This record gives sequence, C-alpha cells and structure tokens, in this order.
Amino acid sequence: MKKTGLFLISTFTLHCMTHAQPPAAPKAPIKPKELTIHGQTRIDNYYYLNERENPEVINYLKAENAYLEQVLAPVKSLREKLFEEMKGRIKQQDESVPYKEGNYYYYTKYVTGGEYPIYCRKKGSLTGAEEIMFDGNALAKGHPYYNLGGYEISDNEDLAIFAEDTVSRRLYTLRVKNLKTGQVYPEAIPNTEAGSFAWAADNKTLFYIRKDPQTLLGYQVYRHVLGTDPKQDVLVYEEADNQFYLGLYRMKSKKYVAIASDHNGVATEYRLLDAKAPTGQFSVFLPREKGHEYDIVHFANKFYVRTNWKAENFRLMEVTEGKTSDRAAWQEIIPHRPDVMLANMDVFVNHLVLGERKAGLTSIRVINQKTKADEYLDFGEPAYVAGIGYNPDFNTNVLRFGYSSLTTPSSTFDYNMDTKQKTLLKQQEVLGGFDKTNYVSERVYATARDGVKVPISLVYRKGTKKDGSAPLLQYSYGSYGYSTDPGFSSTRLSLLDRGFIYAIAHIRGGQEMGRRWYEDGKMLKKKNTFNDFVDCSEYLIKNKYTSSDKLFAMGGSAGGLLMGAVINQAPQLYRGVVAAVPFVDVVTTMLDESIPLTTGEFEEWGNPKEKTYYDYMLSYSPYDNVQKKAYPNLLVTTGLHDSQVQYWEPAKWVAKLRTMKTNNPGQETQLLLHTNMEAGHGGASGRFQALKEVALEYAFMLNLVGVQQ
Repeated sequence: MKKTGLFLISTFTLHCMTHAQPPAAPKAPIKPKELTIHGQTRIDNYYYLNERENPEVINYLKAENAYLEQVLAPVKSLREKLFEEMKGRIKQQDESVPYKEGNYYYYTKYVTGGEYPIYCRKKGSLTGAEEIMFDGNALAKGHPYYNLGGYEISDNEDLAIFAEDTVSRRLYTLRVKNLKTGQVYPEAIPNTEAGSFAWAADNKTLFYIRKDPQTLLGYQVYRHVLGTDPKQDVLVYEEADNQFYLGLYRMKSKKYVAIASDHNGVATEYRLLDAKAPTGQFSVFLPREKGHEYDIVHFANKFYVRTNWKAENFRLMEVTEGKTSDRAAWQEIIPHRPDVMLANMDVFVNHLVLGERKAGLTSIRVINQKTKADEYLDFGEPAYVAGIGYNPDFNTNVLRFGYSSLTTPSSTFDYNMDTKQKTLLKQQEVLGGFDKTNYVSERVYATARDGVKVPISLVYRKGTKKDGSAPLLQYSYGSYGYSTDPGFSSTRLSLLDRGFIYAIAHIRGGQEMGRRWYEDGKMLKKKNTFNDFVDCSEYLIKNKYTSSDKLFAMGGSAGGLLMGAVINQAPQLYRGVVAAVPFVDVVTTMLDESIPLTTGEFEEWGNPKEKTYYDYMLSYSPYDNVQKKAYPNLLVTTGLHDSQVQYWEPAKWVAKLRTMKTNNPGQETQLLLHTNMEAGHGGASGRFQALKEVALEYAFMLNLVGVQQ
C-alpha cells in the first residue's frame, strides 16, 4: 500500500477506479475543537484545516482535487471543448479604446497567445510611435500567478509607479519605472495596496499605503522620495480604527493628494494635501461621523460633494475651498430623491454628469451648467448597464461612457454633450458567428415572502421553451451594497446555446433598488437576502422558466455564503449549486480578528462578540447549520492563497457535508471541492487560464442535465 499523507490508496482501490466503479470520496479526519463564547460551546471537527503549512492539510486538498477529476472524468472532453469554445470567441489580438491624458494617448492591447495585457502609450497623436510601458506577458514569466495592480504617471510624464502581486495574496510590491530609459529603480516596497499610490507634483515624491501582512488591512500612509532607502520613508498617516479601509489617490484636478478612510458603508473621511507641498500636513475635509458617507470631486476653487447627510439615497452639494468642514456652507445642487439613488458623478468645465439608479437600472444624466439643460441618455433595452467611463480632462464637452446588456457586448461610446451626438468607438468583438438577435432578454419581478418586489434579469436563446423543461442558472451576490448589473458575457453563450436560461436575481443586500435595498439586506436583516433568492427560485419554477430538477444556483464569496444558506433552507429546489470561494464559516471567522479583513466587516454582518449578532449570525451560518438531510449536487471552488475568504472555510464545509448529507432515494449527489493551489480569491490570473475554471463549472452543470457535447 502507498501512503499519501492522510490517505491510503490500495492497488485494489486503484483497480476499481479504472473499472468505472464510483471512486471513494476523501474524508478528512475528525479532530474536535471546542469554541466557547457567550456561555455556548460549539464543536468544530475540522478547525485544524486552517493549518496552511501542514502537509496533512495540503494532501487533503490535493486528494479532493484528484477525486473531482475522477468523478468528472466522463466530461473531460466537454471541459476541453468548452474551454476551446470560450477561448475561440475572444479576439486574441485586440486593443482598448485610447484615452488622452496630458500629452499622451494611453491604451492596452493583447497579442495572439498572450495571457496578459500590454500597457502602451503614444505621444501627441494616435499616429505617434508606440511606447510599451509594461508588457504583462514578459513580467509574468516564471510566475504561476501575476497581477499588475495599476500604475500612476508622474506630472512630467517620465515616471510610473506600478505594483505587482505574484502570489495572489493581494500584497503588492511597489516599484518605479523610468519610461524614457526603461530603467526600473532599485527600491522595491513590499506589502502595499494595489492602485493606492500617488505622485506629488515634484516628480520625485510619492505616497503609498502599507498593509499589515497578517490582517491584510491597509493602515498606514507613507511618503517616499526616489533614490532614498524605503526604510527611511516617512509615516504621514496611520488609521487607528481597524474597521476602516484606506484609499489613496491624486484627484482629477491634480491639485490634491487624497487619503480616503471608509468604514464599510457607515462613515467616510477624507484628508487632503496640496500636491505642490509634499512635505506638508494632510488636512481633514470633514471629520468622520457615524452614518455619514460622502465622496468628493475638486474643480476650480470648490468641491462637489456626494453625501447621504439627511439623504438616504444621496444628494449633491458644493462647497468652496477652505469651508469644507462647515456643513452650513454646503450648497445643494441635486436634492435627495426617495426613488432615485445618486451613485456617482463626474465634473467637466461646462457639464455635470451623474450616474443614477432607478428601478434596478443604471442611467447617465447630463446637466449643462450654463444653460441648465438636463437630459438622460436613452438605451432602449429592458435590462442593461451603463456607466461613466474614465474622463481625465475637465476641458472637454465629450463624455466617455460604457454600455452593455445581456445581449449587447461591452461597448465604449463618446457622447458630445453639446451636439447630443453619440459615437460608438468600439464594441467587444465576439468571434464564432455571434448574432445578438439570436438572444432575448427580459426583466420580471418576483414577490418575496414579505411582499417586496424583487427584479430578475433573464437572457436565453430564441426558441427556448418556457414550459419548465429548460435548465436555468440563477446567479446572485447580494452583499456590501454591490449591485449585480445585467451585463454581457461571451462565456455565458456556451450555456445559452445548450438550452440554458440565465437569470440574475437582484436581491436585497445589493443596491440595485437604492440604498434601502442594501440596508434591508445586511446586519440583523441579512436573512432577507437568502429569502429573496429562494423566493425568486420559486417564482422561476412556478412561471415555467425551469423546474426544480433543472434549476442551478451560483454565487461567489459573499454570494457563496448565499449559496450555503439557500441549500440549508431549501435544498429541494435545486439540482445543483456552484459555490465559488464561499464565505461559509461566518461565526468563527468574524470572531477571529487576526484573519484578514475581519474587523472591516463588522458593519456588514455584525460583531459576534455581541450576543445579539452572535445568535443571529449563528442562525444562518452555512457551516454551523449543516444538517443530516439531502443536499443538491455541489461544486465548491477555492484558492489556497485566497486573501478574502480563506481556503479552509470551503474545505471545512465540504468535509462536514461529506459526513452529514444524505441522498434522496435512488439519487446519489455529487459533492466536489476544487482548490487552485496557485491562486487566490480571483482565481487564475491569465485571460485564458481563467476560462478553465469557468469550463469546470459549466461542465459540472451540463453533465447533470445530460448534456455532454
């Protein structure tokens, strides 16, 4: 017998596997651990799986991967076919629409066979010589994972700050490159926040956020001068409250470097520094106050402020420089509206552009500051997503925006705000004979158990029958106020073309229907999120979009928590569930402040050190509520280096389900765990490698409804 860590594999077992006998599922040993708080003791039999360096644990994860491959061996060719099919829809040699900033046009491009983008620019005009700033394919060589976490160009346009992650732990190493000479400067600053860095106006001083390697929270802002030892960098701000997240950027006007402190939807605070005085002190725009969130844009001698002060769905104010801390000096520009949420804004010399949400859909509103003319752009589809693009220039009358729908590929437009002319600059090219007229989208509303109307966006191929015979994939997220908008996906076509209907349930916990939609799906109202999803499923079954033996559910991260709660509540509704990087061990994680990001989550889920939140959290935590009953087919995915949801949560959940789940008479259900041993929360880093994970998910579902081609 060959011993492999926890598992003994006999030659007899191997012989059976080769003769199509059902493979034996791995079973993690039970090692009870008592967890006591509030006078209550929970027994966690798989707590030890958090020992990332333990060979026993690694071998268990590998055994689960091997088991998955054995179970899905009949659809190996389908997985390969799906991968090639999805890859074949992508235009391999492609370019983004350039945008002008300063003296350069910036764009990204992909080359045939390349997994990563190449970041380029041209000086003066689009006919100028191409300069390659960063070649992602070259930078990624030798790394199983690679991510370029943004870049920032200096005022003289010669230097670029950039950040790299080669582990997928979201701990970025900051570097500086001379774009004229190609030299990468010797200083390398580890454990920084991606995208949160800014140049001062002197072209030699930069600011960045340092993260705690244990909790992964960015909590310190440092000042660095090129050519000096990073160990001598000056600490300019430290966030004392570990429930706040830090951001750092140079404002659009270039006048200020801004530090943003955000308490997860509960409070905001900005600190500003004149970029021409990098050794000066950051000053507070408006002190933090519980319940007050705001965003700011600087223009000329004033600030525009998007604020929820006395305005749940936000309103727009303006205030002159020097008076920002006096709210009495704030002047209202756009009032609060109970049925419209002000989501974001952009400012131009003659125009104000607002991103709004109403009835679950996004809209773009353009206001002429001189004439006061006010208009909404028209998109003409029942379910879509439109958003303000990157517009670095104040002095223009042209708005760059993006548009997509369930049937329309991602599109980039320029809109002349004076002449009202809309110009399509680029639409995502979908190869393989895609024709949008072959697909239909719908927007319907399900009535939740408490009477609330929940929007559902659907897409399917023309001719798909709505008699209950079609398989359907229902997707949701439903947390953090994140709205799941009905955008296009070329990979999704592989399901639609095989008869699937795809549905997005816009459940509470998101912000599709305004701020109240979020507030009613968090903290002590979190169960509304789960109930909405189940009630949407029942609506889809009742109205013959599908049936329970062909209904699938999918969600990731906090959406994976949703999946776990849903199958504990109503497992009979689903044929199969895909839970990607699922946050399922809610109570234990939220009690451990050493785990990355825990403290910043208290305002989303509650702090279980308070008994009220502990009891409520315990009542829905998927891991704690696994019971001896029949569960649907389940595919669970995770990444060993996940920085958001630690790999052991899904691993423990699967281990517990293995011992607890039963089967309906005559029906053996699959329980599969796949761990990407080289990636984290976002999965594989390459544009094609990531498709292999999608192919796995799709093959899992297609196989269960008898589609193997």
